[in-house]
Amino acid sequence: MSTLLWIVAVILVVAGVLSLLRGQMLWGIVLIIVGLLVGPGGVSIFT
Repeated sequence: MSTLLWIVAVILVVAGVLSLLRGQMLWGIVLIIVGLLVGPGGVSIFT
């Protein structure tokens, strides 16, 4: 489960960075914050 959370978190953060680069500031920031919260190092919503 930990590996799955890392993968989801990385995908969300990368998608957020790409959104920021495309000019979608709000969506990019939301994706990065959600990615940091879902990751095992953050406040996981699954535990």
